[in-house]
Amino acid sequence: MLKFVREGDTVNVHSIDRLARNSVDLPRLVGDFKTLGVSVVFHRENLTFSSGHQDPMNELMLSMIGAFAKLERSVLKERQAEGIEKAKSKGVYQGTKPSIDRNAVLKLLSEGVSPTQAAKNLGIGRNSIYRIKAETA
Repeated sequence: MLKFVREGDTVNVHSIDRLARNSVDLPRLVGDFKTLGVSVVFHRENLTFSSGHQDPMNELMLSMIGAFAKLERSVLKERQAEGIEKAKSKGVYQGTKPSIDRNAVLKLLSEGVSPTQAAKNLGIGRNSIYRIKAETA
């Protein structure tokens, strides 16, 4: 987006956590936009940043909300990992089922079918064929 915005543009963002995933990138991105003469409006937090206007309170709010968003994301990932471990211990969580039948791939390759033709026959990407081939070699 930084490559396409022009001076005088306004970037509308629903929420701070939608613009950046960490508290380091957030102020950097807002600063980059301001340097380019682009305003940034965060609707959920009701914060506006523009190159012509410095508001120390908005800067403080940006840092604080960014830090809380980072904390929230970390806690969410931690809870998710705990939930997965608990489900695994109960035998409920099996993970994602493989979408590619490795045995079918290996069978076709052993029969002399080209990787391109094997991919077409199985309806998968050629790179998947090469990856399975390399893993078994």
